[in-house]
Amino acid sequence: MSVETTKRHTTEAGQSNKPAAIEANGVHKVYDTGAVRVHALRGINFEVKPGEMVAVMGASGSGKTTLLNCLSGLDTVTEGVVKINGTDLADMTDNERTDYRASNMGFIFQTFNLLPVLSSVENVELPLVVSGVKPSDAREKALEMLDRVGLRDWAGHKPAELSGGQRQRVTVARSLVNEPAIIWADEPTGSLDSENAAEIMHLMRRLNEKNGLTFVIVTHDPRVASVCRRLVRMSDGEIISDEPVESAFDEDGFAAQFAE
Repeated sequence: MSVETTKRHTTEAGQSNKPAAIEANGVHKVYDTGAVRVHALRGINFEVKPGEMVAVMGASGSGKTTLLNCLSGLDTVTEGVVKINGTDLADMTDNERTDYRASNMGFIFQTFNLLPVLSSVENVELPLVVSGVKPSDAREKALEMLDRVGLRDWAGHKPAELSGGQRQRVTVARSLVNEPAIIWADEPTGSLDSENAAEIMHLMRRLNEKNGLTFVIVTHDPRVASVCRRLVRMSDGEIISDEPVESAFDEDGFAAQFAE
């Protein structure tokens, strides 16, 4: 047995003793406005192990973003159970869920959601400052995260002075600053050109491999899904397939894939 295989088996054995990073059992989500009733999720059963990198794909309206929102606690479920690292989100108050997300999760969205009046480092440190972390400690941590995504030299620049790829890197740094167990990403490359999309997905894959971060990535782009280790497909609020991604990650051919 090779060293790499032994390492993988040892890691998997260690993970098997831990609770699932994400667990959904019989999850339904119904939006009812009175005039319209939409059954967005229909009996979802879903599990993600610590350190997995999972893509969720489906047509518009398939329920993939609703699934991300319900699993992360941004939205409540109508029926069923969602647990994060063994903790039932339904057992928390709204404030407790907010605090739990701030401490244990990171979020990356298509629209960056950076405050235009703040510099890169100020945007990254903001979650820590709001949480009451000492300003000097928050600044040190924010600079460390910018260094991790290759943007320390751009710490003083505001979003308007950055490229799209750089702005998304700042968003990634902000998602990492609280050292989360899970990072949720909704169309993280949707506003980027092919070159910047490739850079962001390479960064995420590297963070998954080197830091063991758990990623759940909602995407419509098969190139993004190909970077992940597992692909879940949804249709009409249901999971219709859940399979490992077989293609090997080829760093040399990675950018070319996005340029096709």
